[in-house]
Amino acid sequence: MSGARVSRAAERDRPNRVIGRDLGTEVTLLLVSIDEIGGGPGLHWHPYDEVFSIQEGRARYTVGDAVIEAGPGDVVFGPAEVPHRFEVIETPFRATDIHLSAEWIQTEVETGD
Repeated sequence: MSGARVSRAAERDRPNRVIGRDLGTEVTLLLVSIDEIGGGPGLHWHPYDEVFSIQEGRARYTVGDAVIEAGPGDVVFGPAEVPHRFEVIETPFRATDIHLSAEWIQTEVETGD
């Protein structure tokens, strides 16, 4: 038995999000695609580490007190419980956000939700 599994975009509630538990793994993926300068999430945090891998375009990441401009081939690390955000500065922007958790958990800094 190979143990291979597939998560099909057409079958997910959010086609750009692969929840780790659905594949029996401790990694959740967000497939980010933004075509608007200034786009990106508000300041938030997760109870686990997150890794951002940029494929196309550029974004300005704020991770804690650090501000990092990143582009194709760059990888940015966001430690658990450290507030972070990014703002797209060059489009089209494509990235894979790797959440080191079987599920996606996010707390917005401004609202606490």
